[in-house]
Amino acid sequence: MIIPCTKVVHIDETKGNGVVATEKIPQGTVTWVFDDLDREIPMDQLLHMSLPCQEAILTYSYRNNKGHLVFCWDNERFINHSFRPNCCLTPYKFEIAIRDIDEGEELTNDYGLFNIIAPFTVDSEGSDRSTVYPDDLLRYSSRWDAQLHEAFSRFLHAEQPLRQVFSPDTLKLAESIARGETAMASLRNCYYNEKSSPQPGDIAVTTFTPPLPPTSPRMHLGSSS
Repeated sequence: MIIPCTKVVHIDETKGNGVVATEKIPQGTVTWVFDDLDREIPMDQLLHMSLPCQEAILTYSYRNNKGHLVFCWDNERFINHSFRPNCCLTPYKFEIAIRDIDEGEELTNDYGLFNIIAPFTVDSEGSDRSTVYPDDLLRYSSRWDAQLHEAFSRFLHAEQPLRQVFSPDTLKLAESIARGETAMASLRNCYYNEKSSPQPGDIAVTTFTPPLPPTSPRMHLGSSS
């Protein structure tokens, strides 16, 4: 479920529709949680669906680390790509604001997180990238981990309108990470390797280790994008 304080609007001729905030969303606020209406669809099940359903699912879903398609039932499906996103997927089936999102600002994700099937090239937005690749999780997980670590540090300070949608175990884990009691799993664990496709139990969970405190206070953790 997407955070309620959002709406779908027409962005431009290139992007089409997108999702904007109807009020300020502070950093550390969860913007989407996998809920009881969202679906996780194995690829072999997709092949038994009608062509219109296949097209809709392939357009509005992403692949998780099992290679299954995660299909969102609500306006989350209209979140557009950006190389300078303000939201980020976590390894825990929810997304979080990695910086403050102003009222009227578009909510965006970096599609490099989503195990895309084929690369695509878009406007670089002044970043160091212009193409999204299927293996971007291996290329940039450290960068995104740092952004997530900073966002988790604000988790307990945010109102969390989607708190009731969390499973009790996921909420407990998120709060433990925010308090520094549990190490945050790296986004590298979200990568789907089509060549090997091991079972989740065969993969050792990688955790994110924050860098040592810098000698200069000018260093800002997670400011790499």
